[in-house]
Amino acid sequence: MSRTVVVHERFTELGGSERVVEQLVTAFPGAEVFVPVGDDRGRPEGVPASSVRTSGLQRLYRNDGRYAHLLPLLPMAMARADLSDADLVLTSHHAFAQRVRVPDGVPMVSYVHTPARWMWEAGTRAGEPGGRIGEVGLTAFASTQRAADRRAAARPDRLVANSTAVAQRIEDWWGREALVVPPPVRTHLFGVDEGVERDDFYLIAGRLVPYKRPEVAVSAARRAGVRLIVVGEGRAMAACRAHAGPGIEFAGRVDDATMLDLMRRARGLLFTGVEDFGIVPVEAMACGTPVIALGEGGALDYVRDGETGLLVHPHGATHHQHADAFADALRRMDAVSFDPHAIRRHSEYFSEENFRARMTSVVAGVR
Repeated sequence: MSRTVVVHERFTELGGSERVVEQLVTAFPGAEVFVPVGDDRGRPEGVPASSVRTSGLQRLYRNDGRYAHLLPLLPMAMARADLSDADLVLTSHHAFAQRVRVPDGVPMVSYVHTPARWMWEAGTRAGEPGGRIGEVGLTAFASTQRAADRRAAARPDRLVANSTAVAQRIEDWWGREALVVPPPVRTHLFGVDEGVERDDFYLIAGRLVPYKRPEVAVSAARRAGVRLIVVGEGRAMAACRAHAGPGIEFAGRVDDATMLDLMRRARGLLFTGVEDFGIVPVEAMACGTPVIALGEGGALDYVRDGETGLLVHPHGATHHQHADAFADALRRMDAVSFDPHAIRRHSEYFSEENFRARMTSVVAGVR
C-alpha cells in the first residue's frame, strides 16, 4: 500500500502555508501529515485530525500558539520523524522541514515558502519579540543552523518555490534551482459584484507586523489626502497609529463577509512590505480590485503594472521615501483605468485547482 507523507513545520496558527498542506492532502488522497507540534486551531479543515502525527515535542507545547521556546529542538524533531514506510515525501518548508530523513529511493519534493530569512538575512531578525535579547539569541541560533540548512536543501529531488523571489533566494543561499509554483488562493470565495459600487477609500489588510511595514501605507494615505481603512491587528499597530491622521480608520479584525465587502468596495489595496508571495493581494484582485504594491518580492509575480495594479519603486529605503513613493502612486490612481473583470481573470491563475494540477505534475516528474 502506498504511503504519502506531507511534512509541515507546525500547526500552531492558520495561514497560507497551512492552506498549501491542505491542498497537498487534497491532491494526494490518504496522505499523512507530520508536524512536530500542533493543535486544532492551526489545522485547516481539509486535513483530517486522524491523518496528523506529531513528535515528542508535543508534550512540551502549551497549546497556546506559541512555539519559540521549542525552536532549538525542532531540527532534531524533524530528523527523528519516522518515514520508514513512506513511498513519497512532500515537505512544506519554512525552516526545518527539509531536515527529515527519507529512505533511499523514496522521492522527496519540497515546497519552499522561503528559506528561513531569519537564518540568512540579519535585517529580518530586528524587532523580534523579546527586544534586543531576543534578537541576539536568534542571531546566535541562526549562526549554528546555516550549514545544516544548506546540507538539508540538497536532499529533495525537486525544489519548488512559491515565487520568483523565493527561487532567487534558493539559488543564492542554497546553490540550487527551483521551479516556481504559486501557492493556492481561494479565488472561488471572491468575485466581482456588479451590484456593489466602488467607494472612495483604500484598504490595507492582514497581520500588522513590522516586516510588512503597514505604517508606510498609513503615512502614504495621509500625505496623499485619501481615506484608508486598516484591517488587522499586530505588533505594528502602535507605529500605524503614530503615523495616522484624518481619514485613517482602524477596523481591527473583521469577519470574512466584511472583508469581502471591503475588498469589493475599495478603490485599491495597498501592499507595502516585501513578501515571499502574498495571499491577500490576490484575494483583492479576485474581487476585481487593483493592488498598489512595492515592486519587490512576490508581488512581481502577480501585479502587472498598469493592468492589475501599480508597482512602486521608492528612491531609497527610508520610511519617508517609501511613504512618498506610495503617496505618488495613490495620486496617479485617478489617471489609470482598470478593468475589474480582467483583474479577476488574472487572479484565477492562482486558484487552488491550478495549484493542485501543477504540484501533481511536479510529483509525476520525480516518480
